[in-house]
Amino acid sequence: MKPLGPIPPYFDERDGELAIGGRTASALVTEAGDTPLFVYSRDAITRRIGELRAALPDRIRLHYAMKANPYPELLEFMADHVDGLDIASGGEFEQAREAGYLPREISFAGPGKREREIFAAVRAGVTLNLESEGEAERALDAAKTLGVAPRLAIRVNPSFELRGSGMKMGGGAKPFGIDEERVPELARKLVDAGVNWRGFHIYSGSQALDAEAIIDSQANVITLAARLGKEAGVPIPHLNMGGGFGIPYFERDSALDIAAIGEALELQFGNLPEILRETEFALELGRYLVGEAGVYLTRIIDRKVSHGITYLVTDGGLHHQLAASGNFGTVVRRNYPVAIATRFSEEPSEEANIVGCLCTPLDRLADQAHLPRAEIGDLVAVFCAGAYGASASPSAFLGQGPAREMLV
Repeated sequence: MKPLGPIPPYFDERDGELAIGGRTASALVTEAGDTPLFVYSRDAITRRIGELRAALPDRIRLHYAMKANPYPELLEFMADHVDGLDIASGGEFEQAREAGYLPREISFAGPGKREREIFAAVRAGVTLNLESEGEAERALDAAKTLGVAPRLAIRVNPSFELRGSGMKMGGGAKPFGIDEERVPELARKLVDAGVNWRGFHIYSGSQALDAEAIIDSQANVITLAARLGKEAGVPIPHLNMGGGFGIPYFERDSALDIAAIGEALELQFGNLPEILRETEFALELGRYLVGEAGVYLTRIIDRKVSHGITYLVTDGGLHHQLAASGNFGTVVRRNYPVAIATRFSEEPSEEANIVGCLCTPLDRLADQAHLPRAEIGDLVAVFCAGAYGASASPSAFLGQGPAREMLV
């Protein structure tokens, strides 16, 4: 048998079934009309944000990185619970506007911004996190054409990285940001050009579960920002410190110690360099805010045995849950937290593989899992499905189409 990841603490049991937001999985599927279905819990998100705000210093602003989950209802819900929104495309900008976010609440990062995206962002008053000197020139040209002072920040490519992070966003050659040694000259140029100078964006990595690694990285970010500001001779009105907060997907993963991170930041803020005393600090979080709030429900449509191995074949799969299938950056495939939603209170009694409906051996949702005996018609729940699920998976593959989504 292969172990399953830990089920997040935001769900319970009702009438023997998994309950999400106080409603059973089967009731939610009935309301949605069919499976597969992503369900996102308002209560889980609210609790997570409350826990985070209680642990972090009051001066920290929380930004939602909408690439984690841009589902429109969820995006509107987040607007009432966070202080800003981080986007990475013109398409996300349009979604953000439809959800009611004000341009001044939005910052736009990401390499390869098209000229039309830069023009639209400058015209609207979105903060552009500049990824290159060339992008800076294009932003200044757009501002000159429009006759406005653009809101500009510099995304810094730091020389350090976030230890133990799932994705390295800093350290060495990267497509992201401007190498730190070139930042002061550009910062002076922007301020001299009369832009609405917004400071720095420094993001060193993502999906880290080691609090000490995050603490070290945040200390490095603060030190680097202060040094770059001094070298450039410019103020730092805003510092986006990135994120990197991970969630436990697999057995032996431990939840991040947010209290330790908050305590370390309090100490840092108590002894800030003079140049950062009036700075507004922000954390950019996506997965950490919504990842554990989501559940993917898929129905078993066949039960079969091959060479003594039981397969539970579902109507879902990697076309909606690429990450859970092990095909989204995972080197060695391990099981996400998975359960038989309609037999949530039953004890495990068999070993089974859960697979999707696609004609590829890559379409796996759980390998050699110890589960209650499940039959055709039962619902499978894949947890930690609130981030990088529906929007980060190839739903058009084999003509399967997107899953349903709902916020409860």
